[in-house]
Amino acid sequence: MAINSRNNYSYNKNLQPLASQLRKNFTKAEACLWKYALKAKKLKGYQFRRQRPALNYIADFLCKELMLIVEVDGATHDNEVSFEKDKVREESLARAGFKVVRFTDDEVLKNMAGVISKLERLINEMEISTPSIPRQRGTNKKAEG
Repeated sequence: MAINSRNNYSYNKNLQPLASQLRKNFTKAEACLWKYALKAKKLKGYQFRRQRPALNYIADFLCKELMLIVEVDGATHDNEVSFEKDKVREESLARAGFKVVRFTDDEVLKNMAGVISKLERLINEMEISTPSIPRQRGTNKKAEG
């Protein structure tokens, strides 16, 4: 199933209560990434949503315009079972049209500048490879005249 604005980017309303609960209980790394990089269109002017249901999953951060999901993985992702679940999840989301990028808690907490830089490079690549994505977002240029 292709994900697009007509199907609300595969928003799963059955997951909404859990997503709401997760928004209220951010991890430290998620809170930092939200505050310093993704909130209020700080990242190249793109709007990200927190704990957004998509398909049968809840994405940590989702940008509908870019079809980009940003995941922050804590210690619970450091085992073979979680690795396999994450792989299946990522493949399912990719088949639906999403690009998924993952960071560890440590990356976010110890190298925020590197995380932001990687996200900016990824978005630049996405803008170049997908001409329908606007290149300059969130600029407040006054009309000249």
